[in-house]
Amino acid sequence: MEQKTKINAEDGKQELVITREFDLPVELLFKAYVEAEIVEQWMGTKVLKLENKKHGSYQFETTDTKGNKYGFNGTIHEFSPNLKITRTFEMENTPFGIQLEFLEFEKLKEGTSKLIMHIVYRSVENRDQILQLPFAQGINMAHNRLQDIVNKLR
Repeated sequence: MEQKTKINAEDGKQELVITREFDLPVELLFKAYVEAEIVEQWMGTKVLKLENKKHGSYQFETTDTKGNKYGFNGTIHEFSPNLKITRTFEMENTPFGIQLEFLEFEKLKEGTSKLIMHIVYRSVENRDQILQLPFAQGINMAHNRLQDIVNKLR
């Protein structure tokens, strides 16, 4: 089965571009990234803090099947409703380092939209380490959940 979320990772670059088209109006797609209750559902994480504004920050926590807790956090640098979010992202207690994320939300036609995520890593090696994980499968599963959960909000 072909994955709907596409990942473009050019050799030798410390970035990647993730794109996904959703059968959702752009306003609902954006809402899925900024409303804590919805984020918790599709990401399967606990939202400890989510300040959707320039110079805001966020903090998430997830627990694995063994009960180990993992934290994720970042700072929001740009916030334009229904258009874009620029933020940092850090997985705490991992060797991956901080990444810079540019999320763009685009209306395609009535009821459909597109998410473009441009992610910049500290190094090519960091990016390649992430791609060695089940990253593509994980983001596809998360985006599929996002589509299903937000569809129920209509």
